[in-house]
Amino acid sequence: MIIGTFNKEKRGSKTVELNCDLAITGGGTAGVCGAITAARKGIKVVLIQDRPILGGNASSEVRLWILGATSHMGNNNRWSREGGVMDEILVENLYRNPEGNAVIFDTVLLEKVLNEDNITLLLNTSVYDVNKSSDAHIESIKAFNSQNSTEYVVKAPLFCDASGDGIVAFKSGASFRMGAESKDEFGEMFAPDKSYGELLGHSMYFYSKNTDKPVKFKAPEFALKDIKQIPRYKAIDKDDKGCRFWWFEYGGRHDTIHDTEYIKYELWKVIYGVWDYIKNSGEFDDVENMTLEWVGTIPGKRESRRFEGLYMMKQQDVIGQQEFDDAIAHGGWAIDLHPADGVYSKLSACTQWHSKGVYQIPYRSFVSKDIDNLFLAGRIISATHVAFGSTRVMATTGLCAQAVGMAGALCAQKGIKPADILMNGTLDELQNELNKVGQSIPNIPIQPSSNLISEAKVESSSTLEISEIPFDGEWFKLNISAAQLLPFKANQNYNFQVSVNAEEKTQLEVQLRTSENPNNYAPEVILETHTFNLKQGEQYIAVEFSNTTPKDQYAFVTFLSNEEVSLKTSNKRYTGVLSVFNGVNKAVSNNGKQVPPADIGVDEFEFWTPHRRPAGKNIAMKIYPPIQSFENSNIGNGHVRPWGGTNAWVADLNDEKPTLKVEWDEIKTISEIKLFLDPDYDHPMESTLMGHPEEVVPFMLRNYKIKDLDGNVLHQVGGNFQTINTFKPSGTWSLKGFVIEAEHPSENVPASIFEILCQ
Repeated sequence: MIIGTFNKEKRGSKTVELNCDLAITGGGTAGVCGAITAARKGIKVVLIQDRPILGGNASSEVRLWILGATSHMGNNNRWSREGGVMDEILVENLYRNPEGNAVIFDTVLLEKVLNEDNITLLLNTSVYDVNKSSDAHIESIKAFNSQNSTEYVVKAPLFCDASGDGIVAFKSGASFRMGAESKDEFGEMFAPDKSYGELLGHSMYFYSKNTDKPVKFKAPEFALKDIKQIPRYKAIDKDDKGCRFWWFEYGGRHDTIHDTEYIKYELWKVIYGVWDYIKNSGEFDDVENMTLEWVGTIPGKRESRRFEGLYMMKQQDVIGQQEFDDAIAHGGWAIDLHPADGVYSKLSACTQWHSKGVYQIPYRSFVSKDIDNLFLAGRIISATHVAFGSTRVMATTGLCAQAVGMAGALCAQKGIKPADILMNGTLDELQNELNKVGQSIPNIPIQPSSNLISEAKVESSSTLEISEIPFDGEWFKLNISAAQLLPFKANQNYNFQVSVNAEEKTQLEVQLRTSENPNNYAPEVILETHTFNLKQGEQYIAVEFSNTTPKDQYAFVTFLSNEEVSLKTSNKRYTGVLSVFNGVNKAVSNNGKQVPPADIGVDEFEFWTPHRRPAGKNIAMKIYPPIQSFENSNIGNGHVRPWGGTNAWVADLNDEKPTLKVEWDEIKTISEIKLFLDPDYDHPMESTLMGHPEEVVPFMLRNYKIKDLDGNVLHQVGGNFQTINTFKPSGTWSLKGFVIEAEHPSENVPASIFEILCQ
């Protein structure tokens, strides 16, 4: 029994002091990815989250899907989905939760964090203050958990603010900005002539469901009465739910930090007014049995403070695909800005301008210029309002925070500060350590000196050469233009034979296209055009191109639209090969072609994008000479996804027992073998709502064995679905080599491996 007698003095809260190497505030996708990355490198992390669950805007409290460079497959950024821990989380969620249940996604995130012994997780804990030992150095942060009435003092040599509003950075006195910079400050042509304070607003969503009997709805008094106050009210669909209502946005003309509660009530007003309109206006059929299943209780924030780092990203870095010596991640979402009035605006709900390909993001944007032991992560990083329109999305912030987690580990282990990473060769180490865990920094491969494979001879039982993409699929009607994206060898002429079916006598135009930038997939360069006179019915046409690509790069065998013509497709799918279409994806402002105003500094180009499986089959064709881009020499080149070429070893589908043999001239001591497999980096894997056609992507190597050269099994895997497979013996292996015996994922997809890392 506990009895508390009267105390003249005020009582203090229970206080717990925690010491760690890196304290991360914010448990959204950024904080989670940063914490896991740092913990796996062996340092102690305290992860502090002010909500009862992890995930931030991706959690079941908000239910926004995670997206990044893939942009709903609505841009030209092929094979661009974020790697490392971010990929691991999304692939895990696909396997467990292909239907996109946000509650299940909560458990995926929580499990990933709880599985790391080096992470101390504090949920329901709000950071409210910092202590500094000097003007530029944080000593500790203070947080309070209202659920257990406990105050925490967290001490660390390094801090990361991934809190969204930047509570640690703000309290520590770091420089910040809110609103839009003027055009003159950074020369951003998309920026306004004069700076202003309007921001992107908050959003809240609802879910509805059908029941087996009529359900009435009486709107609360605070619900919006006049639906016409929402200019886009005719776009409301009774069957839409969740973040398909991303445009239920408000608050851009308010203080998006201190006015959040007011903004929340306004969004509740909108949601219940919209549901009243759906249920009771008489404008919708078959709504009698529908009921509300869930309404958000906290708003998802888009924008508040941005903090100044050692470098501030700007529009030109995104659109111009600027390369940085200190690149640590990539972005690819459009510059996506919204009107300040949100749902009440008569303007388009968003303005999205895409770059031609992915762009690099520099490490300096994550290091506070004022506080010497503070990292920035999430949407608060050092970027202008315009550049922030692209860097703010969750898959990008998760990828970037992995770099912060890795940098934090290096700083802790070396006893240095965040800015010191830029000196004495540590930056190269950071980039390489990131790539070794799947970061895939554009144009920066894994260093050969860190991979024993670079010293080995690699042989395979077979290598895929595509002389034919078999004619075993259905017909695809060319009501939109289509292209087969293939990896070409430099200065090589290719000829093609395709099967077409013409409903009547007509013409078909076929083009060879490629990209100005050999690592882009925007086919703005037309190398050659042929016009074919077709008779009615099925027939083959032979396409002989005399022009070539100047480098090893992807090219597009392009068939312009003709509703009278259909192309034969194939059921076969290959790593690093796909079909694309010049269609429309309104979810990301893709109308087939980006046509910006002339004065905003954005490129005009066409969009050629894939279709989601089970659609989007390859175009059947015979190819001469065969496409040869799948050699075992790709193993050890340091790339773990297509970039300029396939960068993969792919076996011949007719090889019943595909094997890859690695052999050194002398015995090596091996502590780890890591395989980088194909998770289809082109598929966005939205974390919630969308749903996906499979639990495991079709290119994934599921079953294989690793044997030593004497045939002894070192490791055996069955039912794999993850991208990176790591095997560590209890001690070490002394090996002169090993053999990977693989099984094809299916009868239509050959076995493939991007990279093997041996250490």
